[in-house]
Amino acid sequence: MPLFSEKTLPQILNIQTACQSRIFTIQSVDLKFSNGIHRTYERFKPASRAAVMVLPIDGDDLLMVREYAMGTERYELGFCKGLMEKEETIEQSANREMQEELGLGAKQFIHLRTVNSNLTFMNSPMHILVARDFYPSKLEGDEPEPLDILRFPLAKLDELLNNPDFCESRNLVAIYALRDYLEKI
Repeated sequence: MPLFSEKTLPQILNIQTACQSRIFTIQSVDLKFSNGIHRTYERFKPASRAAVMVLPIDGDDLLMVREYAMGTERYELGFCKGLMEKEETIEQSANREMQEELGLGAKQFIHLRTVNSNLTFMNSPMHILVARDFYPSKLEGDEPEPLDILRFPLAKLDELLNNPDFCESRNLVAIYALRDYLEKI
């Protein structure tokens, strides 16, 4: 059975800004489906830049960061991540984010996969990479306070996956992809 059908895409009749904040633009999109049905959907304006998430492996440990997340109003455990700058490759962006958040650069990057969350309302691709072979290098980032850096044993990834406080979907996908990658090497 094919995963994707050859359905005709809906016709976009109109796109307009429904709401604008300092950070987000919400668009109202009028569509006409091939069966003649008209619908209006709202979405975040599609991203103009992708993002990266980096899983640094140092020996038998995974390096993680804890930083404040406004959405949950608490400190969350996760990975180095951020938007790619224009003209950056995925690896250059990953290296910059590590230097800003961990004070380390890496000589080796392995692309695990690209994910996109909440496709109903937005288009925000994120490239997930493993990093190895570090060197000290600090760049100024945009974080308002220093991030906590934690070491987590690779041998205990299942504990991390089952921890109810580690629940951000992109982080979970990254750990599953990392676990699959580690089983193959």
